[in-house]
Amino acid sequence: MLLWRGIFNIVVCNYVTYWHNSRAKNVAASEDRNYSSPVATTQRDKQFIRAALKEAEKAEGQTSPNPAVGAVLVIDNRIVAKGHHRGPGHEHAEIECLRNFDAPVPARATLYVTLEPCSTVGRTSPCTDAILKAGVRKVVVGAVDVNPRHSGKGIAQLQNAGVKVRNGILAEECARLNEAFNKWIVTRRPFVIAKCGMSLDGRLTRPSGEPRWITGAPARRHAHHLRARVDAILVGAETVRVDNPRLTVRDMRGPRQPWRVVLTRSGKLPRHARLFSDRMATRTLIYQGKPLATVLKNLGKRDVTSVLIEGGGEVLGQALDARLIDKVQLYLAPVLTGGPVIAFPGRGARNAMNALRLRRISYQQIGQSVCITAYPKVGPSE
Repeated sequence: MLLWRGIFNIVVCNYVTYWHNSRAKNVAASEDRNYSSPVATTQRDKQFIRAALKEAEKAEGQTSPNPAVGAVLVIDNRIVAKGHHRGPGHEHAEIECLRNFDAPVPARATLYVTLEPCSTVGRTSPCTDAILKAGVRKVVVGAVDVNPRHSGKGIAQLQNAGVKVRNGILAEECARLNEAFNKWIVTRRPFVIAKCGMSLDGRLTRPSGEPRWITGAPARRHAHHLRARVDAILVGAETVRVDNPRLTVRDMRGPRQPWRVVLTRSGKLPRHARLFSDRMATRTLIYQGKPLATVLKNLGKRDVTSVLIEGGGEVLGQALDARLIDKVQLYLAPVLTGGPVIAFPGRGARNAMNALRLRRISYQQIGQSVCITAYPKVGPSE
């Protein structure tokens, strides 16, 4: 049952991506009558959407459960104002950008925004109202919002008011920035990242008595940047007993600390472990005797949009067997350790045809380690 539930989660996530890309292409095609699209215009649009993406990235990991969004206002091929969403309750990117311009917007100006402007009242007023009130006549959108409350409605509202809209510029890059939000807002399940540092022979720990770190300091610093972008870090009870981790973001300025989640069968955990005694103790959640899929569902209800599974091997194996993983980020150290602590034990695939295939694979050397990032692929094995 867990296996099929996991497959369902991955299928839904892939469907969201497919629907998003199809929607972007359809809306973009409908814009041809409103907005000219020669090659020069397309390249210019990409240039300024990239600038808006840089704005959005300034608050990456700080906006959950909202998406990260950036905007730039352009007049005569020059950026005259910028803005990005800073978090729940703060102004959205479009509104901050227009406020930063602080002058009447001329008709020749174009507003570039990474995500479709919202058209409904939430913690803030609709962005479409602010855009129309400011007198913006041309808008370029990166990605259509997959939120069912907003999807396509913001673009339609602007068009109906006579605004020229061009959509789908660098849509995949804009959507990737909010990959966790895009899954959570549709399924109410968090985006799950499986992360570990391991030896070339797939082990998680060194022999007993040696330092527990396998990867070098540069790789560990890189992993802290990943921690800074997620809402929760999840580990098993054995990791707490053996490693006594802190599971916090360190060596970075002003990060938002994620929830720390512990899975335990027995409930027997060391009372003085850092997770229960440090200043972040109120940010620690304990789930006793709960299947991983149930825990993730509960975290989704808590507005946790992304979960980073850091181990140990038993939890990583459960996630793999149940196909609950949306992304893997593995750090390989140039060592061979042997030993019993395998990175992804579990039941394993019945045969090679049933193995979890990966796509969009990237490799990055970090110090002496290699970071592999990839996404599960659903479909016939290649």
